[in-house]
Amino acid sequence: MMQLVVPVPQYLPSYAAALRRGWSPNNERGLAASREELALIEADPAAFLASLDDRQAKGPPVAMPDGSVVPRLPGFRRWMWDGAFAGSIGLRWQQGTVALPPYCLGHIGYAVVPWRQRRGYASAALVRVLEEARAIALPYVEITTDPDNLASQKVILAAGGRLHERFDKPPQFGSKPCLRFRIDLAAA
Repeated sequence: MMQLVVPVPQYLPSYAAALRRGWSPNNERGLAASREELALIEADPAAFLASLDDRQAKGPPVAMPDGSVVPRLPGFRRWMWDGAFAGSIGLRWQQGTVALPPYCLGHIGYAVVPWRQRRGYASAALVRVLEEARAIALPYVEITTDPDNLASQKVILAAGGRLHERFDKPPQFGSKPCLRFRIDLAAA
């Protein structure tokens, strides 16, 4: 059974092992993000774990796929755990508004390690994070996915998502086609 857990020291070795195997918590930045996180873990494991719950956006700027940096948004990550690290899901927002800056593709991002996919973990994690989004009074969340990522679309649709728009990602993401889904939290 998969649990959604707060990242704490006991789970860190399994998380780091997933990074070393080539998994990335960042679908846009891939292995560059994995290497950065491994370096942060090596330098200061406690600080790394603390950085995963930054509801005040006090952490350093965020690197974009094109190498540019942008201000950090308030947010947090949770880890999918089934006896070993299975994936990560995060929620981010802007204080006082549901809108996101153009450099942020969506409120929620998730990634399941390949060796734990097709077990319903992303679906279960998304439903639980939606509860946390309601708790911070977001009326809806937006989640993006690539047009060819049918598995992710299925996860979003199962959680009540509806296609909001087709658009091209901003230049720092390569201007590639993307789908934006919206999940209404007020009516759910």
